Amino acid sequence: MRPSAKLLTVREVADRLGLKESTIRKHILQRQIAYVKPSLRAVRIPIEELERILSAGFRPVVTPNAAT
Repeated sequence: MRPSAKLLTVREVADRLGLKESTIRKHILQRQIAYVKPSLRAVRIPIEELERILSAGFRPVVTPNAAT
């Protein structure tokens, strides 16, 4: 990872993929998503990893609009 790489929180990645935070954490524990631990408790995901997931064919969940 480049020193200047942008890091995302688990919540940010979950929001961008339309998944729950617990699902992202499960994939981290299963070593399916690369991550960085900048401190003892913090977990960050490089933006390059999010781009890799999206380029591999994952499409964010689209929620239907309840108003229509």
